[in-house]
Amino acid sequence: MLVTFRSKAWSDITMFGDVAIILLKMMGHSGTVPSALLAGDIPSALARLKQELAAAGPADENRQSVRPHAADADTPPAVGIQLRAYPLIQLLSAAARQGCDVMWDEGAPLV
Repeated sequence: MLVTFRSKAWSDITMFGDVAIILLKMMGHSGTVPSALLAGDIPSALARLKQELAAAGPADENRQSVRPHAADADTPPAVGIQLRAYPLIQLLSAAARQGCDVMWDEGAPLV
């Protein structure tokens, strides 16, 4: 499943559903898809998301480790939750500045 976040303040952002639900729950939301945040609720949701990400600790999973086996050389490094959250943080920040709601639903962005 894909989840697309939309706001008049920023371009649409699409991410994998499992990651989107984790981030929604970090914001204090139930993780329901589809749903929305009203403009007045965005600053607190954004602050909570940033706090949860900071509590998750350093992005150790983003560091490339020395791979002892040659077969592992073709495996790309994992992408951490902090990096995956960055586009959503940008969208939420823009929506908070401009006083816009944020909505999300299942599926790819409309073309």
